[in-house]
Amino acid sequence: MPASLHHDPFADWLRGHAVPLTHLDPGAPLDDLEPLGDVIGGARVVAIGENSHFITEFSLMRRRILRFLAERCGFTVLAFEYGFSEGFPLDAWAQGEGTDDDLSAHLAAAIPVGVDEPLRWMRRHNATAPKPVRFAGIDIPAAGGSLIPALAPVADYLRQIDPETLPAVRTAMRIAGSFAGPSAASAAPAWTRLATAEQDALSAILMRLLIRFRAVAPLYVSRGDQLGYDIALRRLEAACHADYGFRAMAGLYAGNGLTADTSARDVYMAGSVLWHLERSEPGTRIVLAAHNAHIQKEPISFNGHLTGLPMGQYLHSALGDDYFALALTSTAGHTADMRPDEDARFGFAIDDTALEPPEPGSVEAAFADAGLGLSLADARRARTRDSGGAGPDRIRIQSAYVHTPVLDAFDGILNTPISTVADVDGGKPAAVETSPATSQDG
Repeated sequence: MPASLHHDPFADWLRGHAVPLTHLDPGAPLDDLEPLGDVIGGARVVAIGENSHFITEFSLMRRRILRFLAERCGFTVLAFEYGFSEGFPLDAWAQGEGTDDDLSAHLAAAIPVGVDEPLRWMRRHNATAPKPVRFAGIDIPAAGGSLIPALAPVADYLRQIDPETLPAVRTAMRIAGSFAGPSAASAAPAWTRLATAEQDALSAILMRLLIRFRAVAPLYVSRGDQLGYDIALRRLEAACHADYGFRAMAGLYAGNGLTADTSARDVYMAGSVLWHLERSEPGTRIVLAAHNAHIQKEPISFNGHLTGLPMGQYLHSALGDDYFALALTSTAGHTADMRPDEDARFGFAIDDTALEPPEPGSVEAAFADAGLGLSLADARRARTRDSGGAGPDRIRIQSAYVHTPVLDAFDGILNTPISTVADVDGGKPAAVETSPATSQDG
């Protein structure tokens, strides 16, 4: 039933309080975003979400917000839903290392989630800015597809610091290489086909290496330096969390997984944000780009089943009001549903799915009922003042919905009236009329 047939008290609040925005063009003047500065206040970490990857309008708006936060609010770090280990060469490139054309090679194997254009802007900005913007990866390696991007530099580190451990690292890399893929969607099924002895050997080796790293930390630091140790340890932790994720995903798909077991990835990402924040100079402010399902502050549930505790929940617990979560969503148009497909390049196909009218009770229905176009709502203000009730109880994730108290899960909501699926990797996704979301986030 169309949302317009259901009166939504929150829609009335939006009519009186939502701020209209005028541009999606990343190069357009930023004056219309000035109210965003008041909304985020003094938050040290501002997360900018999206309800689906591969959406043109979300990518454009996140680039505008990055510009605004860097140019007008003093933010100097862009943390992205991208591998922690793989992020270091991207940061070097953003600071001016190499040639402009080198970025394509850096990103050749990565899922195209919209990191390239922000990096190109950063490189141009940093060429003249008195204070450069740094890039920080926060995720497990290869979106959970391979341990090699984390383990290979760990092996390089141990070759100099602790060569006795190299046989163990090489064994772990051999096993990991046997099922590696460009994302968890391709690697997780391949992992399930490994012999149980290989699965267990990989986990055991990684845990032994991790405990040794921590047990002999003073020795490692004396043979190198503190930062080198910290980076190598964080890379090893990424491999351990990714390995845990294979077991969690196998249990999820088999129907016998532990409650919220997929949280291993999100707690790692939250820890990475804090890792970068702690190693930055005092007063550093971070822009964090990730899926809505990662940045929200309330647990993720589907069909009444708790499936994960998101990064945003951990960051809110650690930072309080210094963490601000801004959800991006859309009222109509199309979305990019991700469907597992081992034959596809990244282990999933992207279906260009026409969105149904927003469900009653959703934040999208409230924006539609309010007759708003491109606009920003301050959820913090809504939950501390009379907003007509408890507020929306669901928000889109691709073409499905996450049931969550939206005003508690997010601190702000930015709505675009239309969303369109980007041309991914040179070929348009398959167009379908309706398709259920088959992945939590991607």
